[in-house]
Amino acid sequence: MASLDTFGAKSQLDVGDASYEIFTIDKVAGHERLPYSLKILLENLLRTEDGANITADHIRALGSWDAAAEPSVEIQFTPARVLMQDFTGVPCVVDLATMREAVRDLGGNTSKVNPLAPAELVIDHSVIADVFGRPDAFERNVEIEYGRNQERYQFLRWGQTAFDEFKVVPPGTGIVHQVNIEHLARVVMPRGGQAYPDTVVGTDSHTTMVNGLGVLGWGVGGIEAEAAMLGQPVSMLIPRVVGFKLHGELPSGATATDLVLTITQLLRKHGVVGKFVEFYGSGVTAVPLANRATIGNMSPEFGSTCAIFPIDGETIEYLRLTGRSPEQLALVEAYAKRQGMWHDPAVEPVYSEYLELDLSTVVPSIAGPKRPQDRVELSNAKTSFRAVLPDYVKNDETDEEAEESFPASDPPASNSRATNGRASKPTPVTAADGTVYELDHGAVVIASITSCTNTSNPQVMLGAALLAKKAVERGLHAKPWVKTTLAPGSKVVMDYYEKAGLTPYLEKLGFHLVGYGCVTCIGNSGPLPEEISAAVQHNDLAVVSVLSGNRNFEGRINPDVKMNYLASPPLVVAYAIAGTMDIDLATDPLGTDADGKPVFLGDIWPTPAEVQATINSSINSEMFAKDYADVFAGDERWQSLPTPTGDTFAWDGSSTYVRKPPYFEGMQAQPAPVGDIAGARVLAKLGDSVTTDHISPAGSIKADSPAGKYLAEHGVDRRDFNSYGSRRGNHEVMIRGTFANIRLRNQVAPGTEGGFTRDFTVEGAPVSSIYDASVNYQAAGLPLVVLAGKEYGSGSSRDWAAKGTALLGVKAVVAESYERIHRSNLIGMGVLPLQFPAGQTADSLGLTGEETFSITGVTALNDGVTPKTVRVVATGAGAPVEFDAVVRIDTPGEADYYRHGGILQFVLRKMLEG
Repeated sequence: MASLDTFGAKSQLDVGDASYEIFTIDKVAGHERLPYSLKILLENLLRTEDGANITADHIRALGSWDAAAEPSVEIQFTPARVLMQDFTGVPCVVDLATMREAVRDLGGNTSKVNPLAPAELVIDHSVIADVFGRPDAFERNVEIEYGRNQERYQFLRWGQTAFDEFKVVPPGTGIVHQVNIEHLARVVMPRGGQAYPDTVVGTDSHTTMVNGLGVLGWGVGGIEAEAAMLGQPVSMLIPRVVGFKLHGELPSGATATDLVLTITQLLRKHGVVGKFVEFYGSGVTAVPLANRATIGNMSPEFGSTCAIFPIDGETIEYLRLTGRSPEQLALVEAYAKRQGMWHDPAVEPVYSEYLELDLSTVVPSIAGPKRPQDRVELSNAKTSFRAVLPDYVKNDETDEEAEESFPASDPPASNSRATNGRASKPTPVTAADGTVYELDHGAVVIASITSCTNTSNPQVMLGAALLAKKAVERGLHAKPWVKTTLAPGSKVVMDYYEKAGLTPYLEKLGFHLVGYGCVTCIGNSGPLPEEISAAVQHNDLAVVSVLSGNRNFEGRINPDVKMNYLASPPLVVAYAIAGTMDIDLATDPLGTDADGKPVFLGDIWPTPAEVQATINSSINSEMFAKDYADVFAGDERWQSLPTPTGDTFAWDGSSTYVRKPPYFEGMQAQPAPVGDIAGARVLAKLGDSVTTDHISPAGSIKADSPAGKYLAEHGVDRRDFNSYGSRRGNHEVMIRGTFANIRLRNQVAPGTEGGFTRDFTVEGAPVSSIYDASVNYQAAGLPLVVLAGKEYGSGSSRDWAAKGTALLGVKAVVAESYERIHRSNLIGMGVLPLQFPAGQTADSLGLTGEETFSITGVTALNDGVTPKTVRVVATGAGAPVEFDAVVRIDTPGEADYYRHGGILQFVLRKMLEG
């Protein structure tokens, strides 16, 4: 639909021989004082003004943005494109296929269910590091991947032919976010004779990596992404924008990882959930594009909606390096300068809040053992590890000596339960090749260069390879108990490793290529060698992973690993050589050379000049042009997959990967009235910082879990269970894995860990799996609620955290606070997000989770009014507990979704009306 163009903003931009229609923001009063990110939103509103969803008043409100005000004005943002990875993308395509059938059944036109904006899916989440440390690891892992995922891949190939504007980047190409910045991102979008800012929503929270290119985008749930594909704007409030001023330069020895961990800690402490973060100042020019992308990638870890850098000369040079056309480079520069979106370091924009960092103060750091924001200076890593170790071992393994602050010099080692001032349980292990070694608490059993965060960054990737070269030349080796994996973000990395002659050194230390995908960071680390896994489990060892990723939440990386640390790729290599977290890398040697001399980290750490010289000599634009020349075609495996045809999908009733979900069963053309909630039971009472990793099914599927039993009942062998992520297209598996994380602690069932609750439909309320209890509650007609603490739903933008919650029968969640994406996703699935009154919690109110809940006042929504609060009454053994819960339906658009029972139902009914 053409813009009403109330402000007369339509204009023309000539670039070379091309001419584009653009909407210039200088026609709106106040535009010049807006931060870069809000200028992008302003253009978006001008171009999509329709007089209904987007009006002149919305445009004026954005132009007159009050930096100090709390967000209150709702706007409708229309992203230019949608980006997906396969874990979250498969259910999107499943839902679109199901919507086509629902539209047909209600008498509509199935062709209306089609992406209206470009939708691109990169298959990168399915490869698992089953095979490692050997030359054929990559080929073997890809072969296993295709064997496990053939049904899903055939389904995606069907989607690519059945839906217009839907493209798939096949397996073995790279990580979605790196493919995005290296190839898919346009920065300025030329489409239909127009030019406008490239904006994107993605089904992965780390979509924000593209913010480093000046592209405004963020992660949304799969259900929001589907709506965006179908032409629905994203409802949002005009946000507060935090200005983060950078100045100075990184010192020698500090990496992009150290910088991003420092920024993550600062922004988490400051509080930026739901806000935009924008970088400015003289230091921006000193931050290479790859480092900007690394910072943008970590936006979900500090909780902001985005973390964006404006367009400047560095942006253009990166686009040139990665093989974009000269015409595109010229368009980006001309458009940004015409719209006042080109970065000027001398300008001090107006922001809601301000932070500042002198880059020269950044020091080498790691983060862990369970949260990205828990930064530890490398010089304090050993002390910090020892301080938290008692939380991960049994009490009888500690004694007074281990509890004390650490002595200046460690006491002599012994075989006692507490040695060297820390808990210890030396455990002999015999490897498959007959090698005998000893494992103890703190042993590094996984060292993985993985994930989008750093593998886009030549500085740290080549830094790791140069460190490996120096280590090998000094005669150092990785410890035999360390599972070493290398999973770069794109094929270009291996190209420049080869050109630099560095691949053999990484392989000498065991860092063979295992795949181009997310691997360790999403729990696809693969199993540990059997003898190590057995030793860890039988002796309850608190072992460690060190990874270059962005997530290290409990239970995420590997079921055998309790402690997880984020680190730069060079430090991953260093810890693989050390083999333990109980080491001070500043003062303790990594090993000895052939002459018996100690080798310290400082001896083999490459200088910035060495790294830059290697970058200059080994990376060129031809590499990117070659690797992305035919990126959607895939290899012979992909091309030989049989591809189903037809406008609607032929569901296979025996499939355990792709099944038709129940979202539209019994759906009518008009929604039923919203009702209050009565007689509800508590499915789970949870503490603070419960992430979507705790809620959503992720990682491997255990044989004795409800999901494992389901697969076994359907004839699937244990070795073929695959991961929850790979089975996201099967709601039966996913329901059974919701709230089943091995580290979940449900206070309704005290003393348990994992997916357990108590079932109050059974006499005595015995402990039961959450899934089995849900089945009984739903059979009894009893709605369910979840009680939670602060930051409920932080972490990845997992749509199944909301879908699974809804399908388990949960009608409302009452939390102290929410992370943005999960709260929105709950509404998108028809679940009511409520918040405890300020200063009150489930514990302060005396709630145990054994009560029966009623929630009244919800029916006001039927009258078009979103109530500020609703009345909650919890009836238990004592006097009823009553309080007014805050309704966290924040926008009129969200209220519409809730009234319709969910965002997909809303969109489908709008299609039928059209």
